[in-house]
Amino acid sequence: MSKPVCVIVGVGPGNGAAFGKKFAAENYRVALLARNLDYLQELERQIPGSKAYKYDVTDINRAREVFSRIESELGAIAVLIYNAGTGQFSNIDAATVDSFQRAWEVNARGLFVVAQQVIPQMRKREGGNIVIIGATASLRGGANFAPFASAKAAQRSLAQSMARYLGQDKVHVSYIIIDGVIALERTRQAMPDKPDESFLQPEDIAESVFFLTQQPPSAWTFELDVRPFNEKW
Repeated sequence: MSKPVCVIVGVGPGNGAAFGKKFAAENYRVALLARNLDYLQELERQIPGSKAYKYDVTDINRAREVFSRIESELGAIAVLIYNAGTGQFSNIDAATVDSFQRAWEVNARGLFVVAQQVIPQMRKREGGNIVIIGATASLRGGANFAPFASAKAAQRSLAQSMARYLGQDKVHVSYIIIDGVIALERTRQAMPDKPDESFLQPEDIAESVFFLTQQPPSAWTFELDVRPFNEKW
């Protein structure tokens, strides 16, 4: 029996890499997608059964080519993890039309385009999982989060609509709200006085993502909040 295929869109040294390692360890073939092919190929060498694909979620004209290639080379996609995200953290005075547009293109439109490529493959398999990595900003528009919060809110609404529609096809759509700061080299440098236990660990987020993909259809979760135990909320 061939291994199931997990596609991760938006792979970097934090969550994306952790997701790839987790699903590979659980006997999945893993497709790693991001703009930086050099980094992906380095990660490919570290993760058995993985394959790198250069993909920019704003380049919507390449989506069909990339996802058809994944199906041809690895098989029909069983799991999609949409981890691509960006957004300028600024208020309505400081934000620009370009920054607003960019946040929407990556967070909302990018998910829309990728989902339309993946869903037919999941229907062929008679089921699948789509996990979208969201943020607390999807629930509230902070004063200095005008582009990011609005884009994440759109992403969450799209995910909810997909979940309600695709359940009939046994496609489980779920949305993870990341509430807190993820432990990355740049975030630790920016917050040198923040205790280690106050950061979200990418490997622990990966455990939650994997858990969502293993739920039986009688008890699916749509939205899951994850945060450090000492995060104020």
